[in-house]
Amino acid sequence: MTGRDERTLLRMAARDPATAFTRALALLEDGGGVLPLRVAGLAAKELGRLDEGLAFLRRALELASGSDPYAAAQVRMNLVGLLTASGDVTEALAHARRAETVLSGPDADRLAANKAGALARAGRLEEAHQVAVQALPRLRAGQDPAALNGLLTNLGLARVFRGDYDGAEEALAEAVAVGEAAGLRHQTAMAKGNLAFTVSRRGDVPRALRLFAEAEQGLTGERLAQSRFDQAETLIMAGLPGEARPVLTAALDAATANGYRCDTADGHLLLAHAELADGNAEEATVAAERARTEFTGQERTGWALLAEHVLLKARWASGERSAVLLRSAAATAERLESGGWADAADEARIVAARVALSLGRPAGHLLASVRRTSGPASGRIAAWHAIALEHSARDARKGAVAAVRAGLEVTEEHAEALDALDLRARAAGLATELAELGLRLSGSARELLAVEERRRAIARPVRVRPPRDPERAAALTALRALSVDRTADTARGGAPAAPPADLTALEAKIRERTRRRPSGASPGRPAAAGEVAAELGDRALVELIAIGDELHAVTVAGGRARRHRLGPGDGARRETGLLRFAARRLAEDGGPPAPSAGTGAAERLDRLLLAPLRPVLGDRELVIAPTGVLHGLPWATLPSLAGRPFTVVPSAGAWLHARRRAPSGGHAVLVAGPDLLHADREIAALRRLHPGAVVLDGPDARAEPVRDALEGAALAHVAAHGEFHQGNALFSRLRLADGPLMVHDLDELADPPHLIVLSACDIGRADEGDAVLGMAGALLALGTATVIASVLPVRDDATAAFMTAFHTALEAGKTPSRALAAITRAPATTGFLAMGAG
Repeated sequence: MTGRDERTLLRMAARDPATAFTRALALLEDGGGVLPLRVAGLAAKELGRLDEGLAFLRRALELASGSDPYAAAQVRMNLVGLLTASGDVTEALAHARRAETVLSGPDADRLAANKAGALARAGRLEEAHQVAVQALPRLRAGQDPAALNGLLTNLGLARVFRGDYDGAEEALAEAVAVGEAAGLRHQTAMAKGNLAFTVSRRGDVPRALRLFAEAEQGLTGERLAQSRFDQAETLIMAGLPGEARPVLTAALDAATANGYRCDTADGHLLLAHAELADGNAEEATVAAERARTEFTGQERTGWALLAEHVLLKARWASGERSAVLLRSAAATAERLESGGWADAADEARIVAARVALSLGRPAGHLLASVRRTSGPASGRIAAWHAIALEHSARDARKGAVAAVRAGLEVTEEHAEALDALDLRARAAGLATELAELGLRLSGSARELLAVEERRRAIARPVRVRPPRDPERAAALTALRALSVDRTADTARGGAPAAPPADLTALEAKIRERTRRRPSGASPGRPAAAGEVAAELGDRALVELIAIGDELHAVTVAGGRARRHRLGPGDGARRETGLLRFAARRLAEDGGPPAPSAGTGAAERLDRLLLAPLRPVLGDRELVIAPTGVLHGLPWATLPSLAGRPFTVVPSAGAWLHARRRAPSGGHAVLVAGPDLLHADREIAALRRLHPGAVVLDGPDARAEPVRDALEGAALAHVAAHGEFHQGNALFSRLRLADGPLMVHDLDELADPPHLIVLSACDIGRADEGDAVLGMAGALLALGTATVIASVLPVRDDATAAFMTAFHTALEAGKTPSRALAAITRAPATTGFLAMGAG
């Protein structure tokens, strides 16, 4: 075999490991030698057969050691990568040292690439970076794209772990370009996966998820497991630890089964992060202890420091506030900084500072070196929070307020990179404690409203315009078909045709595709009190605000903002639950409880929420921005709101935006879903009021035609069975002829209806707190001005007359909120609310 043939076969192990492995085995059968054993070992590693690959390389080393020192050094060079993956970094670096004294030219540079990777996995980041930087000019000038790609990938990883995100992205983008130009499909995919990891650390979740999806197509074995670990970290950072856990578990199982002990230790560390993010400090401690034990056994002392870092955070999360924890956190921060783990060092200093503040000790010296302009958004937000606490402890209110503002700006920047509404809601959750501190620091009503509006604006885009995604649309169609099959089978009393796993998998695919899309959201803009007052005119705003366990309100009426303390929030939560239960029983067909149960809860809520505000509100029309569970309150049951026009909104800013939505002047749409006894009667009555309307009923009332008809409509009315999807409100649905129309379907609309009436059970409900995720909330985010929907079940037999009266009042020139106020409510229709502009 010529030298050129040897180089071709070695490069094939990176380009096409399956073919390289087959050819190497054939050569071994013919007598073989060191080279086929090297190729078989390298290819086996890429194919996920690590122990087999190590066996081939050890045979090669035994064969070469007695006869060819240079060939033996080449084998040692290859062993560096496989031993590192197996968790034996110490032996890997020992082989690297022995090979360094022998290899020269391109082989020495290839060894440098492998050594840099081993050093990075050992946690010796500065050394890894130095080795890679020294070899880079020579590899760029050489003719070995596989080695250059590997070196650039390892350089990128060393930089991202050191917190140098710009440098990491630059190196990894070059690695991808080198791999693509040379046709190195497998190595290109690996570099792209690491680029995705870097991008996710910067907070660009949609781009990271797209890059991960592209990378996975070319990955197998260890590389695929590593990519899955990185994806799990992305999900954890995006506030989705529950979704990260099964990804982690599967990747851990694969890494363990294939002998990738280095990756197994990494996986247990990530599992600790997932448990901690999910509020499970005890489980996080168990996983972190296991990771630390594994890192120590592998002599990866740098990574053992990261396990100590998680243990530190778990102690804080479990409620420990001791001088011992303070000393531990400060010492761990110093060790992390010395080890090159800049982001983790900052987080440890923040823990130390917060412990110090809780003990009444100074903390400014601990925060002085914490970076606030780079690193993950969660770390930067936590840093500003700690600085705000430190200023507050010194009664430096101005500095505290400025730090809160800076932290919320970081949160806004992070949220604006996200398109999926659920990711935005979770991004806002990163700043929950910070925003609450800002609320506590607020003195005047205007300051309090400004902070609360900023907090709510982070979680809700002003306008979402995502690009269309054919794969996502296909998954929605498939989910619709499975959903309707299950509904029909269940109604017949038979076994469901589609197992729940199929539905779950399709929902997961839709979430995944949605989260990959680049953001189409316009930046949210907090509403200012003066701007709100000018738009209100004779109306009044009531914005309810939770500050810890206390419930407050800001009213804006007659051009003046006022602040009100309403009392403990647990009372409002308890009474809302009682009222919802009683109202549901009254609306449903089952035996109702005594009417006084709901009436009593409504009266108590009225006394708590609105009675203290009566001197300010008078008999004005109201704009109500609830908080927490109060978004699901059937407000029309409160005595103070009987016969009074009001609209319920996610925030004052959302109301301003809805008010400014110009009427489209478009068509009317009337839709009747299946299996609703009085839907045809309801739609027939409305046809007389809207004779030119587009009517979709019977088999014509299919999801996609209905969605398309909604485009550009001035008014739409949908009478159908509704279902609120608890825990994932973006899969809430209206049942149509071919299956459900879901919230995910609606965000395909470029010009949603100006006014939409959803005559369906529960479809006005929402979750995710003040992000108000659900069908009504999504429509308002998409640009609908007003949504009429119920937060309770409705009685089909009572709805037709109610809706006819409502539309008659609209045709008479009343606004939606005034039209609702003019109708006498029956218990079955108390859940209907005007949401948005009103």
